[in-house]
Amino acid sequence: SSSNNNNNQNANTGGARSASAGGPITSGDLSVEVESSSSSGSGANGDASSVANPSALYGKFTWKIDRFSEINKRELRSNVFDVGGYRWYILVYPQGCDVCNHLSLFLCVADYEKLLPGWSHVAQFTIAVVNRDPKKSKYSDTLHRFCKKEHDWGWKKFMELQKVVDAGFAVNDTLTIKAQVQVIRASVSRPFRCLDAQYRRELIRVYLTNIEGLCRSFVEESQGTLKPLLNDLAGFRVFWEGCTTAERNKLTSMAVSDVLRDLVKRFFNEKEVTSTLVMDELFRTCQALGTTDEVQPRVTVTDDRNVFNLSSDPVELLEWAVSADALHVCNDGKDRARDAAGGERSSASSRSG
Repeated sequence: SSSNNNNNQNANTGGARSASAGGPITSGDLSVEVESSSSSGSGANGDASSVANPSALYGKFTWKIDRFSEINKRELRSNVFDVGGYRWYILVYPQGCDVCNHLSLFLCVADYEKLLPGWSHVAQFTIAVVNRDPKKSKYSDTLHRFCKKEHDWGWKKFMELQKVVDAGFAVNDTLTIKAQVQVIRASVSRPFRCLDAQYRRELIRVYLTNIEGLCRSFVEESQGTLKPLLNDLAGFRVFWEGCTTAERNKLTSMAVSDVLRDLVKRFFNEKEVTSTLVMDELFRTCQALGTTDEVQPRVTVTDDRNVFNLSSDPVELLEWAVSADALHVCNDGKDRARDAAGGERSSASSRSG
């Protein structure tokens, strides 16, 4: 299996994520606590109810490994747990997978050898090794399309073994591993909901700065395309004033389906953790469009009979779009987010990648 892009997946430290634990299930050297699991009925078929409610495709799992320092096995597997209508397990290499002196962790599809040809599903997940001090727990987030070929995905160098032993992770020689898994029903035709509300709040605190950078980059790229049009603005005004109403409507309208498909193509990348957060926000924006009678500053489109229409004068809109004011919304709130860059970053891959 091929490994993932080194710049796409992030690991971060800090920020406790709370959850209530259920009863323990003991198996040999392993003690497992199931915190919660998602509803597995509707999710398996990807029907409308599961798409509308990502919480039904989300679940948590806790695995406690007792007597960690005494383990001499090359790999350990957790009990199988259900999320989003699928069966998963965590795979850990106490001495590293193809690496030395590191703890390796992977999320795996159970019974992958029984999967039908063509089976594949996107999932976003977070794996954490819990520290005695919750603020020092180690988290890693990634997004991946699981299939028969790439049925496991995670981190060969999740963290150094020395830190596991000496930095408060193996409490009373028990290592606690937590997983949060969000199965995603992606669409190519329009923005879609991705994340359970609580999971989204946890991720946005980490990645808000990254998302704002993505938005700034998009606006700046668009401005670079539009600025040459200002070179002959007077000529454009003459052209525009000579157009009939029907011609103006045609030039300032575009089918909603085309716009939404382009948004998904532009902003949803199955290798980028931030893609799900952006899709959630685009979904909310599309829902809100046209649902209020209040005039908002710089609202530039309206939705009418499945067509997007520019509601502002195109010349004035062009002048605004290439101005510094267009970047103002991207700069707002950039200091509110906790920057994820302070923690260790690592790339996710398959075991053989």
